[in-house]
Amino acid sequence: MTAVFDPTPTPPAEILAVLSRLCPEVVRDIEQNWNAPVSDYARHLWRPVATPASGPAIAARSILREVLQQRLGMIMLAEEIGKALDEFEHRPVIQSGLHCLLLMDRITFDALLLAWLGAVENGLSAFFCFMGTTMTMETIGREGPGWLDVGDDKVNLFGMGRHKLCRKSACAAGPVSLNKRALEAVGDETDASRWLDTLLASQDKVFGTAADALTALNGDLVASWDLSGMALPVFIDDRLAASAMARHLEDDGSLLSRLLFEPARRQRLERALEEVASGPFGRFLPNATDYFWGIREQRVRKLVLENGHLIEPDRPDGLSIPFERQHLKQALLDGLLLPNLFLTFLVLAILPRVRVVGGLRQIGYVVLFHQTLLAALDENVPEERDLAAELQVRESAWGMRVIDEKISVREQLAGLPEGALFPDLLRQYRLRTFAETTDDLKLVRENARWRKIGQAGIKAT
Repeated sequence: MTAVFDPTPTPPAEILAVLSRLCPEVVRDIEQNWNAPVSDYARHLWRPVATPASGPAIAARSILREVLQQRLGMIMLAEEIGKALDEFEHRPVIQSGLHCLLLMDRITFDALLLAWLGAVENGLSAFFCFMGTTMTMETIGREGPGWLDVGDDKVNLFGMGRHKLCRKSACAAGPVSLNKRALEAVGDETDASRWLDTLLASQDKVFGTAADALTALNGDLVASWDLSGMALPVFIDDRLAASAMARHLEDDGSLLSRLLFEPARRQRLERALEEVASGPFGRFLPNATDYFWGIREQRVRKLVLENGHLIEPDRPDGLSIPFERQHLKQALLDGLLLPNLFLTFLVLAILPRVRVVGGLRQIGYVVLFHQTLLAALDENVPEERDLAAELQVRESAWGMRVIDEKISVREQLAGLPEGALFPDLLRQYRLRTFAETTDDLKLVRENARWRKIGQAGIKAT
């Protein structure tokens, strides 16, 4: 009997089996788009999301819309703001997982490109990208927001000494200006016209913080790479999440106020967090601080909750903020606190029913945050019971390093037409499949956390 050969490639079953243990929604996305152009995958990620139906979700979406409107007011005309917000109501998607880096960083550029493809393929005028700003200006040697990657070298972007770079955080370091002399030296050594002129146009500007500088410069770069303005990236960060969190805390009857300040509810929430942390997927959880980060002397600080106060451990002269609704709200507004990732994803995504598109660790911990909230809800309260029913559908997706070019951004840009870089890349990624760009999910196979999950599953079997 002659075997029938199926020429249609399929994704690696063993990898899908591992992912499905925690993220079946991600597996469905992969299966549906495996042989499709990666631009189709991007379109799929920016598909519509069901409108919030429960009281807490409706309230959270309203708060999010208001803080996004304030952000848009800084970069758009009134009629453009209305259009962007209406689009977001139908397709509420945020590209997350981006760190606060210049778009010359390869991973950041490739992730933004996927988000841009999704927006363009859905005809959106704007799309939102969350850039984490709690990282230090230098993370490891010559890496981080303080460095510009030019392919064969790294340039100190703001001219800070390295002892300062590793001691200051992107959201608080400032005021800053560009390192004009170092940037001009790059121009003497290499053809950098596709990005250097754009940066040098801001050489005399003073920015309040490094995060402000990187947000503005990235916006300038995208505008120069796509003169047609097909879709505008709107960069948001932890500070917008802090504004949203403060709005939730204005109401002592809001869900987050009840969870944080009613002793029995917080105890239940903390028990839920402990259970997911001690479970088989606990290695995905980022749990470096208690609920909030503190900001002191231009550096993000770990906090612990002790005796009714958020304090810096082993720092008697450090921050000390009463864990009370009005005090936390004011500290968020004053820039002394930022919500941790759990609270950030609650106010930006899980509660307002927004799809977040992130990396291979994020698709794990957002699910765990989702599970934590479900476990903390009281189904004897009608609106919380309605929210629990709504949360049966998870809205998260994989989008970081789906496009994963191995050459520097400078090399990627070198052969592309000036002023139409993104449109040209759109044509390219309409021809390359999801399977090709992910190299048969090689990145998942090599990821340490997912590999351990797979090994644990084999042992259990």
